[in-house]
Amino acid sequence: MQLNLTGRHVNITDPLRDYVTTKFAKLERHFDHINNVHVILDIEKLSQKAEATLHVNGGELFATSAHEDMYAAIDSLIDKLDRQVIKHKEKLARH
Repeated sequence: MQLNLTGRHVNITDPLRDYVTTKFAKLERHFDHINNVHVILDIEKLSQKAEATLHVNGGELFATSAHEDMYAAIDSLIDKLDRQVIKHKEKLARH
């Protein structure tokens, strides 16, 4: 799985990069056909936003999350993507 991390108005520090990498590694355990991930971390005034696009076999998954804390935004993003990945996996299993 290739992970691209982009920061808008935020410096991507090593702890932040490690946190994102660790979280997406957990996501990959549920579904190993994730080819490419593009994560964008963004700060807009008081809101910190995390969004990600997953390129998987059979399609693309996208989610976005905003919170006051960047780490909480990333956690919420992973939860949303986790649900989408599980749905996608079930959909593939039915065909």
